Amino acid sequence: MTRKSSRISTAVALSFQGVIVLVGWLAVWLMGVDILSGSTGWLKAVAWGISGSIVTYLLLSALARAPGPIRDSLSGHMRQLHGFANDYSWPVLMTLSVLAGVGEELLFRGAVQGWLAWHLNDALAILLASLLFGLVHYLSFAYFVMATGLGLVLGIAYWMTDSLLLVMVWHGVYDIIALYSLRRYPHVFGVH
Repeated sequence: MTRKSSRISTAVALSFQGVIVLVGWLAVWLMGVDILSGSTGWLKAVAWGISGSIVTYLLLSALARAPGPIRDSLSGHMRQLHGFANDYSWPVLMTLSVLAGVGEELLFRGAVQGWLAWHLNDALAILLASLLFGLVHYLSFAYFVMATGLGLVLGIAYWMTDSLLLVMVWHGVYDIIALYSLRRYPHVFGVH
């Protein structure tokens, strides 16, 4: 399937996410952070990551669809995200989702939150890393709040388990579910 309407080529989108993975991996490697460490084994980390992504998606999508100012503020962004989801094939969307989950969690949880936790207390490290995560995803104040909230959830999960694998799976699977739902059921999000 050839994309025709996207403003960002497939190669550029995949390369951008790939660079984030490399930068995140380099940062955690230099810091000596073990990606597979933690209080959970890899199988439990994957299972908890998938479970967490489903619950998070259900909560955030309910919030985004609830009548009121949040839904009103997000409606334009849902149309933009729907266009983004339709601009790429499923294999590209899945790859982008996995790369975003891996790269952003290496960077924001592993490197940023980890570095801040070495220099500040854990709560402040989680908060500041989550605010930065929200700012990077800023489309509007409502979207910033939702992204920051997701960052807080992922930051707390990482702090509790010390498992980057868990939050990478959580983030990547969340993105896959969100893009699938927005592409398959746009009317649920007010996109017609």
